[in-house]
Amino acid sequence: MQIPQNTVIAVADGTKLSLFQNDGTALNVKLKALPDEEIDSSKIASGARHSSSSANPDDSQQAEDGFGSGVTDMLNRQVLDGKITSLVIVAAPRTLGEMRKGYHKQLSAILVGELDKDLTGHSVQDIEKALEAA
Repeated sequence: MQIPQNTVIAVADGTKLSLFQNDGTALNVKLKALPDEEIDSSKIASGARHSSSSANPDDSQQAEDGFGSGVTDMLNRQVLDGKITSLVIVAAPRTLGEMRKGYHKQLSAILVGELDKDLTGHSVQDIEKALEAA
């Protein structure tokens, strides 16, 4: 995947978010860590408000989905405020699916790409390699 310089890369799963910026070139990705952002994970997707049972997600899954929605809300705000002008999202497959539900049209417009892999907890070099191979 070619990632333009200064693109923000959001790496998320259901409990953790890491933000990076590409300080390299489109073909030679060099990630620099960005400060952590506050995430409101209290939002639960519609349909997930029911109590846990064998037919409904458990509480931890609801919390993970809420975190994914919170990450999307934060990214939407930053895009709308002009703080993010180019974005790549790397997330665990289920988290990415939850996040997609809340993309604002302006976020979709500046989205360079998505990678459905759980790379939270991996080294910066591993994330760079995965992005270059995508």
